[in-house]
Amino acid sequence: MIESCSLPHSRKIRLAIALLGIILSLFIASCGQVITRPTPAPPTPTPSATPSPPPTSLPTDTPPPYTPEPTATPTVSPTPVIHTIVSGETLIAIAQRYGVSLAALQEANGILDPRALRVGQQLFIPTDTGVDPASGSPTPTPTPLPIEIGPLYFGNNPGGGLWALGEVVNDGQVALEGVRLRVGLRDAAGELLGEAETIAQIDLVDVGARAPFGLLFEDVDAIDAYEAQVISAVPAPLSRYYRDLVVEDIVEENIHDRYVHISGSVRNAGPEEAVGVYVVVTLYDALDQVIGVRRFEPEHNIIAPGGVTTFSEDVFPVGGPYSRSAFVAGGLRNLNSTSP
Repeated sequence: MIESCSLPHSRKIRLAIALLGIILSLFIASCGQVITRPTPAPPTPTPSATPSPPPTSLPTDTPPPYTPEPTATPTVSPTPVIHTIVSGETLIAIAQRYGVSLAALQEANGILDPRALRVGQQLFIPTDTGVDPASGSPTPTPTPLPIEIGPLYFGNNPGGGLWALGEVVNDGQVALEGVRLRVGLRDAAGELLGEAETIAQIDLVDVGARAPFGLLFEDVDAIDAYEAQVISAVPAPLSRYYRDLVVEDIVEENIHDRYVHISGSVRNAGPEEAVGVYVVVTLYDALDQVIGVRRFEPEHNIIAPGGVTTFSEDVFPVGGPYSRSAFVAGGLRNLNSTSP
């Protein structure tokens, strides 16, 4: 027989109240804490391999190119040109040969009277064309003054070779001297057969005047083309030239169509003495082409005021027959003359 034992009712009540109090205490204690759920940290990315750029070379200082110190250029001293006079030379011919004016040649040598020249005398040829003494650099040659070249006539020389004849015309506004030309001859292919220079046969080419010239090419017999140009011409000092000479009493004889014999006289119609007198005769054909040229001195190349001198010469045309002729007399003033 089993006996049961039961607690008194009042004790049960007290036990229940005690349990309830414990439970409430535990609940209150738990309510005073805030429980935070930890937030997971984001995963740390694994670094990927980034290609490194190639290393840049540091600039290296390059020294500037070496510039040498300027070297002083020595001043160029022009070599003096000395001409020794030979028999038959005239002062104007020497001036034209060296491309200087007659006035400059006379001034450089202190020549007042061209008649005082003597064989063997040495002349200083002025070469100062505007040279800068500091640099020694010559100035460019001036452009020739306006002067035209007429059509050239070509004729065979009886002794061989080819003559080139023509004349220049002064179309400018001033009288000229020192007129020099260059003529070139070419074949059908344009090849140069020959080239030469010459001077106009009249020293002073007045405004509107003509001056003939001639060139003999000894090694050329025929051509297909030619070229001609004026390479120098300078203003003439008119005070040096004597311009009162007259050619008169002209007689022309055509000798068998081979040559022309001419004769006449030169008269000084001015008040001063003329020196270095010369005569130039030009022969023309029916087409007015130059076919013959001759320059010569008359019997006397010094003519007093009112004086007369004669001449007698032969001129050989390279073409024919000649249709007309032209005569020019030239000369210089005598700077020592005391005539009024």
